[in-house]
Amino acid sequence: MEELRSIIRDIPDFPKKGIVFKDITTLLADGKSFHRMIDLIAHRYIGQKIDKIVGVEARGFLLGSALAYKLGVGIVLVRKPGKLPYKTLKKTYDLEYGTDTLEIHEDAFQPGERVLIADDLLATGGTVTAVVELVEELGADLVECAFLAELDFLKGRDRLPENKVFSLLHF
Repeated sequence: MEELRSIIRDIPDFPKKGIVFKDITTLLADGKSFHRMIDLIAHRYIGQKIDKIVGVEARGFLLGSALAYKLGVGIVLVRKPGKLPYKTLKKTYDLEYGTDTLEIHEDAFQPGERVLIADDLLATGGTVTAVVELVEELGADLVECAFLAELDFLKGRDRLPENKVFSLLHF
């Protein structure tokens, strides 16, 4: 894991002063590391009857798509307002540096489908809490929220359902 951690670079004061952004583009650009990361996360879910992966805009699309492919399931996109073409359900939430809104197609799931939420980073938990609420409002069952990395000091997992968070790397 240390090898994967070491590839992720820190960008100080991005997107605003005082925040140290974890830039995963360096890991994504390294084919062997990207492949290893997806294999390590996917291995956790083999045999768990996942019906769909939810990819959270935007870096969650990359992780979610690769996991969906690896697990042989579909992917549902959660996007910023106005980006999805069909009727949507929306949720506004707080970020560590402002507020935002996300949308999902209202017909994204059949009732009771087992869903894995995938995103790159768990920070304060605001974004993924909104996604969990969208998933639950649409009648799907949350299997877990899977992240490439977690910023432990921000305690984002405390906002999420207990025992429903997996992070490959911790900072």
